[in-house]
Formats: sequence, structure tokens, C-alpha cells
Amino acid sequence: MAGRVMLYYFNGRGKLESIRWLLTVAEVEFDEIYITTREQYEKLLSDGALMFQQLPMVEIDGMQLIQSKAILNYIADKYNLHGKDLKDRVMINMYSEGLIDLMEMIMILPFIPDPKQKLDEIQSKAKERYLPVFEKVLSGSIYLVGGRLSCADVQLLECTLMLEEKLAGILADFPNVKSFQGRMTQIPAIKRFLLPGSKRKPQPDATYVKTVMEVLKMKLPLP
Repeated sequence: MAGRVMLYYFNGRGKLESIRWLLTVAEVEFDEIYITTREQYEKLLSDGALMFQQLPMVEIDGMQLIQSKAILNYIADKYNLHGKDLKDRVMINMYSEGLIDLMEMIMILPFIPDPKQKLDEIQSKAKERYLPVFEKVLSGSIYLVGGRLSCADVQLLECTLMLEEKLAGILADFPNVKSFQGRMTQIPAIKRFLLPGSKRKPQPDATYVKTVMEVLKMKLPLP
């Protein structure tokens, strides 16, 4: 399993997209195996590759890693994107987990028959709970923690772009966050990742939703 990083997931964003983003910023090359059938998933289970029977799974440094937060933390630690000390790290983790909470609300939208109510909730929480935090900390700061790029910065960019896809103009009242977004998109690795033909995934479509539900034997409505 040593060598090139390998990602196992569906051909879409979901919980793997933040990992794609972080590997890209760390300038780590990776390949992907897309799970498209129940049989592929069951083969991973029978091989013992999925500790808690969950995707995504990442092969890196001779390990088979699951749990997206653990994977993100490992990559951040390995590639110096996790702050200079423990105090930096705990701040980065707090920002990161808040952003994950918000992004996970967006991720489930394609699986909801009538997403308007959920979208209204996302808009309210983003503007009242999450974006004000980042607007304040970015007042006079280039990055979120310690004056240096971290995984939390990468996730904030990803999250704001996801928000704008669903809620155009949502950053109008958050100029510091919008300026941060502009700076981040000029980082060469990110600039390339945002170009057509990159490994960044588009917004989920009906094919993605159908594949996920069939492979995982999910049923609507979601709990």
C-alpha cells in the first residue's frame, strides 16, 4: 500500500472533497477508485479495509484510513498545515469542526426531497452562527490561526464556495471573509484546482445520489 495516495469513494464530493482539497494544497498527487456498485463496497468490507464499514477510505503511508476528520488531521500534521503548537492546533480544530458541521448540512441537500426548508436553515445558521466568527477573526489577519496557512483556511474556502453555489450573495455582509476567499483562490495549487478538468468535483447530481443510495442501501427520507 506504500506509494501514491489512493482515495476510495463515490465519484462526487461528499466527505471526501475536503480531503481532496487538503491534498491539493499540500501538493500531494493522488488517484481515486470510484465505488459504483454494492459489490465493490462489500469487497472492501470483506477485505477488512473499512474499520467501521464506512467510506471514504484513504490509503496513505502503508495505512488504510477511515473517518474523514482523522484523515484530515493526519494530512494536516504530515504537511505542516496544523499550526506551530498545541494551542494553534486546538484553535484550528475548533474552526475546522465548525466548518465541517456547516458543510455537512449542505452535503445532505441532494438527498432531501424538498430541500428548501433545510436551505433556509443553512442560510440562517451561516449568517448568524458561523460567518460572523470568521469575519471577526479575519479582521486584520491573513489566515485564521498563527499567521500561517492551515487546514482550517482550506476548509473555510471550500465552505464559502459551497455556500455561494446555493446562496448567491451570502458573503455580502462579510467583507473580510470575501477578501480572504479572494486571496486563497490565488494560491497556485488552489487556482489550478478551481480550473475545469481538475480533480475537484462538481455539485452532486442525480447520478451521484442514486449511486450512493444503491451502494449503501439508503432509503428516503433520511433520518
